Amino acid sequence: MKLVSRFNQPEHLLLAMAFIMPLVFSVWMVLLNNFVVEKAAFTGTEIGILQSLREIPGFLAFTVVYVLLFLKEQRLAIAALAVTSLGVALTGYFPSAAGLYFTTVLMSVGFHYFETVNQSLSLQWIKKEQTAHFMGKMLSVKSAASLMAFSGVWLLMEHFTWSYQATYLLFGSLALIFTCFIALSFKQFTPHTEQSKKLVLRKRYWLFYALTFFSGARRQIFVVFAGFLMVEKFHYSVAEISSLFLINYVFNWLFAAKIGKLIGKLGERKILKFEYIGLIAVFIAYGLVENATIAAVLYVVDHLFFALAIAIKTYFQKIAAPEDIASTAGVSFSINHIAAVVIPALLGMLWVVNSSWVFYIGAGFAACSLLLSLLIPIAPKSGIELRYQEKRLATR
Repeated sequence: MKLVSRFNQPEHLLLAMAFIMPLVFSVWMVLLNNFVVEKAAFTGTEIGILQSLREIPGFLAFTVVYVLLFLKEQRLAIAALAVTSLGVALTGYFPSAAGLYFTTVLMSVGFHYFETVNQSLSLQWIKKEQTAHFMGKMLSVKSAASLMAFSGVWLLMEHFTWSYQATYLLFGSLALIFTCFIALSFKQFTPHTEQSKKLVLRKRYWLFYALTFFSGARRQIFVVFAGFLMVEKFHYSVAEISSLFLINYVFNWLFAAKIGKLIGKLGERKILKFEYIGLIAVFIAYGLVENATIAAVLYVVDHLFFALAIAIKTYFQKIAAPEDIASTAGVSFSINHIAAVVIPALLGMLWVVNSSWVFYIGAGFAACSLLLSLLIPIAPKSGIELRYQEKRLATR
């Protein structure tokens, strides 16, 4: 009984859910570019529209706070996992523009509701001094799940010649089974602080909102167009794309927890400055690259910087009122996706004219984030949300 009680902890539920989501979403992501090109004859315009549609549920993530009037966060997270799994399982059965738009939106509703609630639960359940390390540990678990997914895709499609349809169905069904298992295995945990059930927009959180906005804008260029560059310009196969993802996630699996510790040690300000300087260089290089191998190196380096984005979440946890976390998680996801809804479609049209300009715009977004990161205090906390407040306090 003691072993069961020790297992039935919030941290273990978070880690279990952190394993299931990338197991199914990674399959959708790694197959997408090849699937839409080979089976639905997508160009940059269609992929831009699809990705914009995918981000609409993210833009509407603030509606989570209204769902929480009827459903507890823990149950909503599990339900969202199930919806994501169903959307991925059905993807292979609809190889047309309209069909892919439908399954993508279904999958995306589950994905974005889950990510919103999962972030909220993590910031509520984990102590502030442990959050960066725990989020790094979660990233390691996510990477292990992604490694399993990418390895499975490579093995099934390259060596056993499975179809897209069968591969999507297998991983979507497995994730659905795992979701049912954790729903039955974990008790309902009581929140430490009762969460606000209304939308929260506070002036003192403005820097967190701004960092989140540019993070979402910049991330879309990587998610949508970096992978598409590999397939359209350099003709990478499913196996080669999977290999790039494998390299990315091996790194995260091995080092993400250590990166989390490093964030806790060095602080959000230093970490984010380093990330944004690196991303500026990477995006400019994307716009200039003409060699497939160099492009692959950039793709891997680009992905490695994403582990550092934990620092935005830990910055918010340090400055936030405990009761604001759930509502602000939904608001922040909506802010993250304001640009994400528009950028893929607009830049998809620009891509047709000159793909390099898409990445130069990404460098501009990273530069904006760098300027914002200079405003982060060395030791942020409630009442010290900005660097000038910290300096003013030090001079008293």
